[in-house]
Amino acid sequence: MSANPYESERLLAEYLLFHYGSPEEILPAGAPAGMRDALDFAVRTTRHFSLGGVDRTLDLGCAVGRSTYELSRDSAETLGIDFSSSFVRAAAAIADGPQAYQRLDEAHRRTELLARLPAGSHFKGVFFETGDAMDLRADLGDFDRVHAANLLCRLTEPRKLLERLPTLVRPGGELVLATPCTWLGEFTPPENWPAGSTLEWLKEALGADFELIKVADEPFLIRETARKFQWTSSMVTTWRRRLTSAAADAPASLP
Repeated sequence: MSANPYESERLLAEYLLFHYGSPEEILPAGAPAGMRDALDFAVRTTRHFSLGGVDRTLDLGCAVGRSTYELSRDSAETLGIDFSSSFVRAAAAIADGPQAYQRLDEAHRRTELLARLPAGSHFKGVFFETGDAMDLRADLGDFDRVHAANLLCRLTEPRKLLERLPTLVRPGGELVLATPCTWLGEFTPPENWPAGSTLEWLKEALGADFELIKVADEPFLIRETARKFQWTSSMVTTWRRRLTSAAADAPASLP
């Protein structure tokens, strides 16, 4: 892609609402239960990690940061990385106080809203930076937890990230990948799509270094206008980094 489609003011506002909006700000009157069940996706995906505190956590494709802040509840240091500089600026700014944005209702009609962290939140050790998930800086180090929600099928070369993951997740650490498997040529060239199912593709790519712990589905809802919503189901896979790779454990072949 020649330009980043996530730098527009409209998408920034959509994602601020998606991450921080209240049910009253997102849902239409009389919304069916399924719409309400799809709220708080950026929070729900973080709950697929095991309970307990850790040292370092990485949130790849963090967007405007709600998942990063949630992950920091159980992590001494949490780093959020996103390709969109406007998303990263918004994510960092919310730590300093509520941030104003405009929700699109229809045509020229907009509603002023505030994106804010949950009341009573005391987040610490949270950092944000702009970065490319396919070309992360070499000195990131490793992490106890790596979270990447709705990122893989928006990368031009997703295998580059999959190949980097074993160096990012510490042995015994956990990885949570969420993807709606909506492979589109405008983001990922068809030759880089999985040949079969996304789940089998992930097992093939990660199986030597990670043990698959759980597969689940998490719906999510993005409000575009007062009468238009995206309802999607994301496949969430939870993995544990092997203490040694499966390839290293395999018996040597006979001459």
